[in-house]
Amino acid sequence: MPPITSSLPILQLEGLVTQFNTPEGTLFAVNNVSFDLQEGEVLGVVGESGCGKSVTMLSMLRLTPGKVISGQAFFNQQDLLSISLNELNKIRCLEISMVFQDPMCSLNPVITIGKQIAEPLEFHLGYSKKQARNRVVELLSLVGIPEARKRLDDYPHQFSGGMRQRCMIAMALSCNPKIVIADEPTTALDVTIQAQIVELVQRLQSEMGMSLIWITHDLGVIAGLAERVIVMYGGKIIEEAGVKELYKNPRHPYTVGLLESLPKLTDTKHQSLQAIDGVPPVLYQKPTHCTFAPRCKYAIDDCWEMEPKLEEVGKAHRVACWAVDRVKRIVE
Repeated sequence: MPPITSSLPILQLEGLVTQFNTPEGTLFAVNNVSFDLQEGEVLGVVGESGCGKSVTMLSMLRLTPGKVISGQAFFNQQDLLSISLNELNKIRCLEISMVFQDPMCSLNPVITIGKQIAEPLEFHLGYSKKQARNRVVELLSLVGIPEARKRLDDYPHQFSGGMRQRCMIAMALSCNPKIVIADEPTTALDVTIQAQIVELVQRLQSEMGMSLIWITHDLGVIAGLAERVIVMYGGKIIEEAGVKELYKNPRHPYTVGLLESLPKLTDTKHQSLQAIDGVPPVLYQKPTHCTFAPRCKYAIDDCWEMEPKLEEVGKAHRVACWAVDRVKRIVE
């Protein structure tokens, strides 16, 4: 897949296929996913639970129990999927770090926050324990933890959910990585804390100039955060566009449905929100047709016969849909 911009991407994922062996059979979780990430770019990845967002990123860093069947992930001219684990460990956190979805499950409950955040500083940057401890104080202050030095020896359960997530962000930023992947970092937080976390990440990304991949099911968050958006469904990318273009001119029926499900401040008639009928697919069989077809009101015969490819429908706008012309007429 050619890059959307002419500049050389900092990360290039090509043809990723990830599968899980389960008691029920093989689960085809990620099916031929390709995308580029530019230096300093904020990329949003959206879709329903189970669409392959998190597994795609975890597969790229080889952190998933699933099996990567094929694909390449180029970073600094290295393929993350083929280098040795020792080489990959030198990249994790130092060059590419991840903020996981649930900090209570990601943080070790029997190790202090200070020690957990200090670990990558000692491992990757060779800090002494004293140097690492002082740097952890700076990091915790940076992410808004009050009286940071007094909290170094506290355990995760002594922090609120929002504070735990701030600690995870501090850990992810500890080595000044070039890429940060945030996997639904505002899940299970109330809306006020969500807004604070989004604002914090946005500010830090701008100040540090890192590239950011923000995984979420919330298109409302992406609107004010990302520059470009990837929409995933059934383990595949089904639409990709700049954030303004996507909201103004959605071309895939699934994207249209997601946008119609959002409440609008301009809605003075108090109309009911529109839901997408049906349920997401459980892919125990390799897709041979459009996985959204069973839920799509625009489906045509081709949708049931073969998988659509991601194709250009405008400048820097790609869609995988056989009925894209019908959708365009309806939207317009």
